[in-house]
Amino acid sequence: MAPHAEVGTGSSNGAVYNGRGSSATQDLFTVNSPNVTYTDAEIRSRYTYRTTKVDVDANGKYVATPNETLYDFKVDRKIPKVGMMLVGLGGNNGTTVTAGILANRRQLAWDTKEGPRESNYYGSVVMGSTLKLGHDAKTHQEINIPFHNILPMVHPNDLVIGGWDISKMNLAQAMDRAQVLEPTLKAQVKKEMAEMVPLPSIYYPDFIAANQEDRADNVLEGSKACWAHVEKIRQDIRDFKAKNGLDKVIIMWTANTERYADLIEGVNDTADNLLKAIEQGHEEVSPSTVFAVACILEKAPFINGSPQNTFVPGAIELAEKHNAFIGGDDFKSGQTKMKSALVDFLINAGIKLTSIASYNHLGNNDGKNLSSQKQFRSKEISKSNVVDDMVEANHVLYKKGEHPDHCVVIKYMPAVADNKRALDEYYAEIFMGGHQTISLFNICEDSLLASPLIIDLVIIAEMMSRIQWKAVSSDGTATTEYKSFHSTLLHYWLLVNLTARTSTTAKRGKSGSTARYVSQSLPYLNPPHPRTALRFSLFSLTNKPRQLTISQITSPNFSKHLFPIKISFS
Repeated sequence: MAPHAEVGTGSSNGAVYNGRGSSATQDLFTVNSPNVTYTDAEIRSRYTYRTTKVDVDANGKYVATPNETLYDFKVDRKIPKVGMMLVGLGGNNGTTVTAGILANRRQLAWDTKEGPRESNYYGSVVMGSTLKLGHDAKTHQEINIPFHNILPMVHPNDLVIGGWDISKMNLAQAMDRAQVLEPTLKAQVKKEMAEMVPLPSIYYPDFIAANQEDRADNVLEGSKACWAHVEKIRQDIRDFKAKNGLDKVIIMWTANTERYADLIEGVNDTADNLLKAIEQGHEEVSPSTVFAVACILEKAPFINGSPQNTFVPGAIELAEKHNAFIGGDDFKSGQTKMKSALVDFLINAGIKLTSIASYNHLGNNDGKNLSSQKQFRSKEISKSNVVDDMVEANHVLYKKGEHPDHCVVIKYMPAVADNKRALDEYYAEIFMGGHQTISLFNICEDSLLASPLIIDLVIIAEMMSRIQWKAVSSDGTATTEYKSFHSTLLHYWLLVNLTARTSTTAKRGKSGSTARYVSQSLPYLNPPHPRTALRFSLFSLTNKPRQLTISQITSPNFSKHLFPIKISFS
């Protein structure tokens, strides 16, 4: 575990108490293998990834050919000093995650009506989950280690926190306004929080609900996109990095949900057109896209935690040109995380879901903003899409174009504050025309579920920026130069997966196991393949439905009797 951060003195707009980066690492384990080498600077490993290519002939029969890809990984062992800048620092999520890190840094405890509580990082995959390392050589018992020990990672206590907000409240005032944390905890972090004031942000009234106008007293001049806003954000990042002696800064959008931006040819369809549209002040360039462009040009990773279409095609192309890391969209925290897991389980169990009705009411500012129809529509699209690829993957249960009825309702109820109520009904068809109904009632403390996701996304994004790979495949495909990972690995924490335009969408229900799989592969720990013994990538398929008939498996190691297989399409 990285050392606890030292609390500094003094503050300025957008900056908070400094953490201490750790350049030296003390490994919890080492791998004894010729495929892994350690230096003071790097961990280098070689890993064989096995997949299966499937060709389809004119008769609809399949020829499955095992394929091996030899990956060379290198991981920079130096843990940098990292800053986390939040867009929406003064909101419920921003104040909650900041207070939580301060409390953990000082190992605070506080009284509640249920008794004393201690600071923790529950809800964080990085800080609260484990991975299987192997079996004890003597007792044969499983050895599991914390996720954050699998590779050198930043500890959240060491993050330097800053950011922007359209409200000028200091974070102590904003924390009180949020009504999330216990008064006995707030009292212990109030002094530090009071000294933290967000940087002025950009505010384009057309993109968020009109009911947010009374909060907008800390904004830059101008009500639509302009190049001055891009340059001001870039300067803020540079100043924050220099003032705090940081090696890296990760930027996270945790501000209000925006309406969807119209996709217009000549405006946001290409990188050049998007930059020109910003310079010309086009009204369909959103604040979040301006932040994304600024971060891309500044080579600072940017993650969108809200459901709007921040990453228009022009922004994605710009990121590709600059080899910048972007991730999104929308935090997957309460109701939708449950939905992802349950729908994946039911469909894989052969149960045909025919309808999903999801109802929410909440009373925080997120709910207030979403009470506007345009902003709600962004969230509705995000929540509705979460089951699509699971349905698409099962052509036994669902014909082409068939999908469950899916309704999403969100209502604003101020009395419940941050304690969101989520009610779901799942209606399914089972054996011989029978039916099954599953009803869930989930009370989600919204910001307390989202805050650990913010921490995870920042830590994993930073770690991924220190990992490079190259590969040689048995089919002759080779990567001669080291490359960086794509941000799709962040999808376990997000609703809408941002993938490269040339790639297929990562399966939403499988993204958690994929993130774990990759983390175990890097130090050559031979993780179990996620979900399947074989995965088929289908080539040359027409739109005509085909019956799966494996006519040949072209491998000398294959025996129908000795080599059981499981099949999935990806």
